[in-house]
Amino acid sequence: MNPGEIILGGSLFAAIPMALLAGIVSFISPCVLPLVPGYLGFVSGLSNQRGRMILGAILFVLGFSVVFVSFGALFGGIGAVVYGSGLAWVQRVLGVFVILLGFVLIGQFSFMQKTIKMNVSSKLGLIGAPLLGVAFGLGWTPCIGPTLAAVLTLAADAASPARGAILAFVYALGIGLPFIAIAAGFGWATKSVGFVKKHIRGFNIAGGVLLIALGVMLVLGIWNGFAAWIQLEVFGYFKLAI
Repeated sequence: MNPGEIILGGSLFAAIPMALLAGIVSFISPCVLPLVPGYLGFVSGLSNQRGRMILGAILFVLGFSVVFVSFGALFGGIGAVVYGSGLAWVQRVLGVFVILLGFVLIGQFSFMQKTIKMNVSSKLGLIGAPLLGVAFGLGWTPCIGPTLAAVLTLAADAASPARGAILAFVYALGIGLPFIAIAAGFGWATKSVGFVKKHIRGFNIAGGVLLIALGVMLVLGIWNGFAAWIQLEVFGYFKLAI
């Protein structure tokens, strides 16, 4: 299967922006956003040098990206086995699960948003940055669980380890790019964080509604049709533009 078939096949084309949005929602969640300054200070080895902070942030992002991509490939492989066995009803079951996760993100069932803290010594500096990223990916998984689980559901629905890995990587970018932008000292990124902190409840509700809508489409069995429609509309637009 060539790269074009991987990206354009199935529902992946429509799932990619969903995964990116899920990553951004995870970044602005109450268990990640308030800790950003501490993480950046840690991964830069407690240094104010801009280049060191950017490099540390990139290594940190690579660390948790490895964790999420591994999860995505695993769930994509499981989906390939399940759908290959003709168990299409599993998509509807997963849809119910995603709806539940949407309510969790809105603020219901708070017991499902726990954090497992894993310690990495700050004395390691930049060397410890990717290790901290791995610890973040594993330890904060329960807290960012609603959005991550929704992406892994899409990975399973993609029914391919490669597609599942791509979705998980895009999700990791949604979390990681804001980290890197803030480390780079972009003024708009810092101002955006301040704005989000003031309206974090509203963003969480919007993210929860998005997950519920996705879950409903999976339950009704219209997600694949919606994904195909999005793909057709986008490529139809570009053909007309050309």
